[in-house]
Amino acid sequence: MAAWAAGVLALLVVVPPAAPRGFDDRLATHWNSFGEPNGSLPLWAVVLVPVGVWIALVVSAVFWRAARRWRGAVLVSCGVLLAGEQVSIVRANLHHADWRDADSVTVWAVVTVVASGAAGLVGILLSARPVSPASPGQGPRMDIPAGERRVWLTCTENPWLYALSAVAGVAALAALLGGLGGLTMPMWLLIALFLFVSVAVLACSAVRVRVAERGMDVAFGPLGWPVRHWDAADIEWARTENRTPAQVGGWGYRLSGLGTTVMLRSGECLVIRAKGKNFAVSVDDAERGAALLNSLAEARTEQP
Repeated sequence: MAAWAAGVLALLVVVPPAAPRGFDDRLATHWNSFGEPNGSLPLWAVVLVPVGVWIALVVSAVFWRAARRWRGAVLVSCGVLLAGEQVSIVRANLHHADWRDADSVTVWAVVTVVASGAAGLVGILLSARPVSPASPGQGPRMDIPAGERRVWLTCTENPWLYALSAVAGVAALAALLGGLGGLTMPMWLLIALFLFVSVAVLACSAVRVRVAERGMDVAFGPLGWPVRHWDAADIEWARTENRTPAQVGGWGYRLSGLGTTVMLRSGECLVIRAKGKNFAVSVDDAERGAALLNSLAEARTEQP
């Protein structure tokens, strides 16, 4: 989402009142070899085309099995490329009422391509890190004396996701105020998109995990809602793994060849398998949680 959020936010906030932009106003988007603008698109297309490209990339990364190994590198590289493209277009069109007067983007285009390539290389290197080996069904165990009850609680937050949620919320507010104040045409679709991004990212910015006799609960967001629950009897095994965002396709709630991962920070993750599906969440002290889950699950399955 940052691929187009930065560009649109710049248009809404940085463009002065003397150069108001309507959603149908055209911006220079193509330049010839001499650095002169020779093509344009309306503002709505400049906003929505990168969104469509990003959605297509994410869908392909999730469902194209052959690309699982490289999905992290591709998403990181393309995200930087889309973000750089948006920033370059916004910068070239600033302070110009007519798209034909837009500045050159040659330097910014070169910087964007180099940055995208570097990001892709970093993604490849990170993707090459092996997942720590662990055999299903052989996870840690915890001795629970008869008559005792054990509860394990932990939480993790990602301040960068909080910041991204705030940026998207500010962009939605800026678009709303710009439309109500007459600086731009009302952009309701843009407002709805940024509002959705803000709420969705906020829900993935924090996680609280609770393991008790009834199973495991994972609560999302600062308000602890929504909540996912797994019964102890449904959990086949629990273990710990070291995972990185590049391995699972990014930050937040991710779907990949490793299953579902709630990635808030690199490193140790609590991984469970329930009803034939894997779920992982990046939390501290994951080994203790896995040990308690295995013991509770084993006790439940031994009950008549």
